[in-house]
Amino acid sequence: MAVLEMKRINIYALKSSRKKLLELLQRRGVLELNTPEQAEEYFSKTDTDAARLTFEKNTQLLTNATAILDSFSPPEKGLPAMLAGRKPISVADYDATAQEAAAVTKAASRITALSKKIADNEADILRLTAQIDALQPWLNLDISMRTIGTGSSSVFIGSFPEELTEDELKARLAEALPEVSALEAEIISSQSQQTCVFLVCHGKYGMQVEAALRAMGFTYPAAPSKLPPAQRAEALQERIQTAQAEIDAAKAEIVSFADKREALLFTADYYTMRAEKYRVLGELWQSPHVFQVTGYIPAEDASALEQELESKFQAYVEIETPGPEEELPVKLKNNFFAAPVEGVVEGYSLPGKHECDPSFVMSLFYYVLFGMMLSDAAYGILMVLGCGFVLWKFKNIELGLKKSLKMFFFCGISTTFWGVMFGGYFGDAISVIAKTFFHSDFTIPPLWFAPLDDPMRLLMFSFLLGVIHLFTGLGVQFYQLAKRKKFADALYDVVFWYFLVGGLILLLVSTDMFQDMAGLSLSLPPIVGTLAAVFAGIGAVGIILTAGRESKNPGKRFLKGLYGLYGVSSYLSDILSYSRLLALGLATGVIATVFNQLGSMLGGGVIGAIFFTIVFVIGHLLNLGINLLGAYVHTNRLQYVEFFGKFYEGNGRKFEPFTANTKHFKITEEK
Repeated sequence: MAVLEMKRINIYALKSSRKKLLELLQRRGVLELNTPEQAEEYFSKTDTDAARLTFEKNTQLLTNATAILDSFSPPEKGLPAMLAGRKPISVADYDATAQEAAAVTKAASRITALSKKIADNEADILRLTAQIDALQPWLNLDISMRTIGTGSSSVFIGSFPEELTEDELKARLAEALPEVSALEAEIISSQSQQTCVFLVCHGKYGMQVEAALRAMGFTYPAAPSKLPPAQRAEALQERIQTAQAEIDAAKAEIVSFADKREALLFTADYYTMRAEKYRVLGELWQSPHVFQVTGYIPAEDASALEQELESKFQAYVEIETPGPEEELPVKLKNNFFAAPVEGVVEGYSLPGKHECDPSFVMSLFYYVLFGMMLSDAAYGILMVLGCGFVLWKFKNIELGLKKSLKMFFFCGISTTFWGVMFGGYFGDAISVIAKTFFHSDFTIPPLWFAPLDDPMRLLMFSFLLGVIHLFTGLGVQFYQLAKRKKFADALYDVVFWYFLVGGLILLLVSTDMFQDMAGLSLSLPPIVGTLAAVFAGIGAVGIILTAGRESKNPGKRFLKGLYGLYGVSSYLSDILSYSRLLALGLATGVIATVFNQLGSMLGGGVIGAIFFTIVFVIGHLLNLGINLLGAYVHTNRLQYVEFFGKFYEGNGRKFEPFTANTKHFKITEEK
């Protein structure tokens, strides 16, 4: 349980070594920059926004190009690929591959251009297809749709907004134009809401016929074809085929870049690192010949970095102890057992100033509480095997995911332990299988007791575990106050509460009513109850007199003391919260038992075995998933609300070093 000690570091080096020095700091990832607002005389900052934006633009270009390539030539994905982590590369490989950045960027530009060409051609195909669809009703017309007549005739090519037969059309024309005898009409096509027609008349009747046609709802085509519709459709189809050929060629060319996927990803990370480096470069104070780097570094890394910078770059390095007023970044360091729960601590908040890292103490209870909530040995074994296999198989897995898997690995061990203690192996699957398929009464008895048979015992044990958990939290608060030499506060805020809550608990346990209700067979002498009452009284009086000690007014101090004493009710609710250990533990066993009974409904035999297997697998997977989530959520709640509420505020700022924040590759440190 450690919050790493931080040191302030000041680095002065020649500008000629700036590039290599910053790249080394970025690879090491142990220094958080903290540039002062004021600098020494002759020092100024450099505007690097233009260069940084260029690198960010290139990063986006490469990212988009990779996404385009993946859409046409999908890489192998799946759970193994997700768990594989970033590919490690050496510094030498990094330097060698970085030389190809310009060529790879050019390839990314080509991929993007090809993608745009594909999109443009696909849009053209949609437009041309729409034009062909519009020509479909006119395909039987063997002249241009723009024909308007000859020197002695007038031609009308258009449509009516209804379905007409040739006889109906001629009848309407005869009725509308009785004096026009030289008028011919031909229906090109007819459908439910449109009739396409061709009409020709003597030129002297042209205007009269057009007026009559408009009165009948006649309209000209919106985009009449210069060529006959069939020829126009054929020409459009050829353009579609040309566009499709260009699309196919562009896709093939994009696919040909599949062997450059890794180079694209690396170069995207390379430009990401460059952009971050130039962002930092713009924050540094520099003179014409020297630049300065200032920040925080864990004390355990300071000496090694100092020696490396001095030997490689002849830099001048100052290591200082930060002042008490500085808000230092927080970095946690724990052993293999406690480190997996650091993510849970960080999910709440990192330790603030004067607070210790709660990871180790929390881990002791976290695994126990999680295991009690799930409490099935078979489920625990599955968790251990699953997490253990992934950790063994994928050595390069990302650190955050690795910690989570380790946490669930230890939770699985705890679940297995409590499952053995309570006799849960896929619920009562062993006895159900033995009875249904082997006509046997074989079972594996619990090593301690079965919660379904004696829930009150589990409830009392849950409350006991809760009291230990809460009192441990108070103990951590005592340690934090004593470490700061606030012994009076430790007495007022911890010891008095130990007296009050502990005394009340002992007083309650010593009563016959509670022992009968809880089924306890304790035989406590009367003196225990008397001493418990005395200690509780001392604690209550102490809290009343000290809870409002910051107030100078005696009346306000007394009222605040009474209000502080009222806080004993929160301890009652906190202890009752641990009944969720009983609730979730029973839920796991009951649901598992229900699925086992459901699967055995068809009895033995082949059909019964098949039905049982299906119900067993599906049912227990659902039960494991639901209760695994429930155990995780409620274990976190007991830590965040009940445990942390006794000593922990957080509000610490995470240590965020200048490092290579890459997505696909990670540079292995030089040894």
